[in-house]
Amino acid sequence: MRHHHDRRQLSRTAAHRRALLRNLVTALFEHERIETTVAKAKEARRVAERMITYAKRNNLNSRRLVARVVQDREVAKKLFETITPWYATRQGGYTRILKTRRRLGDAGELAILELVKSEEQKEADRKVRAARAEAKAEKQKAKEEAAAVKSAAEEKAEKEEAKAEKAKPKAKKEKPEAKEKKPAPKPKAEKAEPKEAEPEVPKPKAKAKEEKPPEKKPAAKKAAQKKPAEKKPAEKKPKKGGLLGRIRKKKSED
Repeated sequence: MRHHHDRRQLSRTAAHRRALLRNLVTALFEHERIETTVAKAKEARRVAERMITYAKRNNLNSRRLVARVVQDREVAKKLFETITPWYATRQGGYTRILKTRRRLGDAGELAILELVKSEEQKEADRKVRAARAEAKAEKQKAKEEAAAVKSAAEEKAEKEEAKAEKAKPKAKKEKPEAKEKKPAPKPKAEKAEPKEAEPEVPKPKAKAKEEKPPEKKPAAKKAAQKKPAEKKPAEKKPKKGGLLGRIRKKKSED
């Protein structure tokens, strides 16, 4: 029986669940509005409202308790200095859950968890959003104008290049034709110097009779056609033992 166990487990271990809630609460105080599942939003709301209550006390102990959950110093500073004054006269109910849609894929029910604000704060937020939208539109407009100027300059440069290309052949025609260049005369070959007469070498006298090399007699026909050695029939060895073996042995001895 789960008596007094009213918190949702969110299909996570205790450590994972604590880390998840810390991240959700920190994101809520940083952005003032987040989207998550309904179950997570309900669990994160309990922690977020407790942190705002601690921050309203504004003492050392409350700061330590908040630092256990909101571990980003900038977000903790925003909670104590900016968010807490909004609820100085409000006792609880600092957040709001708005159900929005079902998520594609697993059909999980989604909701927006946001901090409750007064009408004055909402109006100030609207002005801020409008100023951001105007700045963004001006930036986009300036970007488009710069692109248009750049494209116009490129088109102008292309036109000038085309004109220059058209004018080039005309300039060639106006120029007088260059005189045909005569082929350069070939350099005369230098006269070869007369070679010095080489001393005559006495030739050896021819022998009366040239010695003929001894004629090689045709080699006798090889007894090449060697007859294959006749294989003698292998003598059958008499078997040991037995009468016939003994008779054969005697014959071979004789």
